[in-house]
Amino acid sequence: MAESVELPGRLAILPFRNKVLLPGAFIRIRCTSHSSVKLVEQELWQREEKGLIGILPVRDAAEMTSMDSVLSQGVGSESGERSSKVQISTSDNHKVDGKSHPEVIHWHKRGVAARALHLSRGVEKPSGRVTYIVVLEGLCRFNVEELSTRGPYCTAKISSLEMTKAEMEQVEQDPDFVTLSRQFKATAMELISLLEQKQKTGGRIKVLLETLPLHKLADIFVASFEMSLEEQLSMLDSVDPKVRLSKATELVDRHLQSIRVAEKITQKVEGQLSKSQKEFLLRQQMRAIKEELGDNDDDEDDLAALERKMQSAGMPSNIWKHAQRELRRLKKMQPQQPGYNSSRVYLELLADLPWQKASEEQELDLKAAKDRLDCDHYGLAKVKQRIIEYLAVRKLKPDARGPVLCFVGPPGVGKTSLASSIAAALGRKFVRISLGGVKDEADIRGHRRTYIGSMPGRLIDGLKRVGVCNPVMLLDEIDKTGSDVRGDPASALLEVLDPEQNKSFNDHYLNVPYDLSKVIFVATANRVQPIPPPLLDRMEVIELPGYTAEEKLRIAMQHLIPRVLDQHGLNSEYLQIPEAMVKLVIQRYTREAGVRNLERNWAALARAAAVRVAEQDQAVSVSKDVHKLASPLLDNRLAEGAEMEMEVLPMGVNNNEISTAFKISSRLVVDEAMLEKILGPPRFDDREAADRVATPGVSVGLVWTNFGGEVQFVEATAMIGNGELHLTGQLGDVIKESAKIALTWVRARAADLKLAPAEEKNVLQGRDIHIHFPAGAVPKDGPSAGVTLVTALVSLFSQKCVRADTAMTGEMTLRGLVLPVGGIKDKILAAHRHGIKRVILPERNLKDLVEVPASVLSNLEILLAKRMEDVLEQAFDGVSPWRQLSKL
Repeated sequence: MAESVELPGRLAILPFRNKVLLPGAFIRIRCTSHSSVKLVEQELWQREEKGLIGILPVRDAAEMTSMDSVLSQGVGSESGERSSKVQISTSDNHKVDGKSHPEVIHWHKRGVAARALHLSRGVEKPSGRVTYIVVLEGLCRFNVEELSTRGPYCTAKISSLEMTKAEMEQVEQDPDFVTLSRQFKATAMELISLLEQKQKTGGRIKVLLETLPLHKLADIFVASFEMSLEEQLSMLDSVDPKVRLSKATELVDRHLQSIRVAEKITQKVEGQLSKSQKEFLLRQQMRAIKEELGDNDDDEDDLAALERKMQSAGMPSNIWKHAQRELRRLKKMQPQQPGYNSSRVYLELLADLPWQKASEEQELDLKAAKDRLDCDHYGLAKVKQRIIEYLAVRKLKPDARGPVLCFVGPPGVGKTSLASSIAAALGRKFVRISLGGVKDEADIRGHRRTYIGSMPGRLIDGLKRVGVCNPVMLLDEIDKTGSDVRGDPASALLEVLDPEQNKSFNDHYLNVPYDLSKVIFVATANRVQPIPPPLLDRMEVIELPGYTAEEKLRIAMQHLIPRVLDQHGLNSEYLQIPEAMVKLVIQRYTREAGVRNLERNWAALARAAAVRVAEQDQAVSVSKDVHKLASPLLDNRLAEGAEMEMEVLPMGVNNNEISTAFKISSRLVVDEAMLEKILGPPRFDDREAADRVATPGVSVGLVWTNFGGEVQFVEATAMIGNGELHLTGQLGDVIKESAKIALTWVRARAADLKLAPAEEKNVLQGRDIHIHFPAGAVPKDGPSAGVTLVTALVSLFSQKCVRADTAMTGEMTLRGLVLPVGGIKDKILAAHRHGIKRVILPERNLKDLVEVPASVLSNLEILLAKRMEDVLEQAFDGVSPWRQLSKL
């Protein structure tokens, strides 16, 4: 490095974005932008070794906190500049005078003069763009007096910040500088020695430390460290040698400390590894010494404790031999071996499983069981009777292998709680296994132990959790299982639910047979159709239809409302729900088969009451004495509350009486206005069917869904066309075929039904038919809409309206016979909920009416149909003029 540099009055400026070049440091850059290439060509390439340029740091506006010089431009280099033309004024404060640009960068006031040590020119292909690679050496600091442009790049009027030789000699005699020099040199020598030990280098650095002046060596040392831009700029601004030396000493010391911390961590890790190896050797020696002395401490040995736990688990002999082999293998392994933990977890599972432990069944009292079922569930007489029969057989023959009960019904009808009641009646523990969404066979049979993260199946895990071998196990949502490439869970359940096979159930993780014959299995499902026939054959299906309005009323009064009030911290003193309001909510806000939405509505009312009670408790503390209770503030608050009454209390009453009197006076009674305020406008009304069937071409059908029976409207209309049939409403293949059959039958009977003149037999002449099933977002399929489709088409062609109080269901053949369908009870209950008065059913479904409650049948007129002509005669007002005796 040259001892002194004579700087010109003006230098070409190459900006470094977010980077600083210090005197004595070297940097290699690649110039690609137009401005930087022109600067290198004119200032360095043409002048060879005489060229000098100025390196000036620039910063983005987003990263700038307080800078004096602002410039709207960007130039490109390896440090991040961008190419764009700028106009710079020659004012003293370096403000921009020119066009506005999207980015604003800030120029630092101080920079470093640099000279090129190496230049190489290249041409990019195929663009032909010229690039330069430049190796620069920082020489000395300068201050920017004025910044302007010269063609595509910037120039600056500068003033040197280097001290003269006389000034430097005077500084070197300063005692503070001498002290700082010694401190910096000691710290630097310590860092060099440490690096020399680690990397076997540092000889050349020692030579520099001995020959170069310390104030220049400070810049060279600091330039090689990783530090923030703020610290780099701080070093660049340190013109005073003492300040520069002090900052350099601090940075060198910090770098030295970081190296020491890293070395300490490395030594600690190596020491821990050595310690673990030493502990392993000592354990081996201790084990050999104990074997020689015959002195084994079983109390402190975890494996011995595990062995004792396995001995007390009551495993069968063949499984105990298998467990002993696994235990001997585990004892030969070291805790550091990969398979140690998996083997130990497996043995702990064997020890935790209830091989012999069972719940002691109490003497079964059928009357008590019946009372328990009646207390927990209202209605469901047929289902309760079947459960009592099941329990009676268990009482006479405790080891009987009874059928697996499968409760099938819409959500919210009490399937899961029925299984819990069975467990309570038998005095057994209850465990629920959710099968909804299970698609992996390993969820039932477990994973093989060869897999990472293997675990037992849900059945074995449930038995481990419940701790007995004879619980009541609920297989919930058994119709929601699926199959994919990972297997079929429903097929895995075939062995579980077969009493002839589940005596030796084989879980892949357990890998030994386990006896499931003592477990009482109960299953639940929403539909029977998705259950595979082999699995369905192993279960006895008990259908739970929806509740009638009367049953919902009793369930709400006896079960739902008390439970909801208790869950919200209320009682009848705070919230009173009259029976008339319960009926109103059932009729206007819920038409589901179950009672879950009904319970949600009560919860909404209870939350509103809880808010009111909490606000009252905050406004007035009812446990205060009588004088404070009668304060003017209380009088004002009582006057503001519309539902509260102020009552004069005698002075002799105690706090408890005051609290009771206050609570009674603030009781909230639900009325119709409160229902509409909290629950919103009524969702349903009895006029829906009348309004929708007011025009020809609309009929009312009854369908069955996962949520029970529903009323389905069918709409038909005609328009000019070529006799085509259009179907909408997200329909399945079966219902589409029913629509085609219905249209074919109507066209074939058009003359008999007087839907077209005798000479014009084609009712579709010049027009298309469009049939729509409303609620288009809901998928629909099934054959039971056949009679409804024919009725809608006949209504359309004859321009006669179907009776609004009549609904129908039934499958129709191509020759006009009405065939029976399923879900009759659910469909009749749905018609009853919707206010339908007349229901047309297939004649062969007469036997299914015995399942319908008498209270529902008394409010409905059931009409039976054998042929399609019977349906049409009963679906329209008055005597049908279309009645024709026809043969198949």
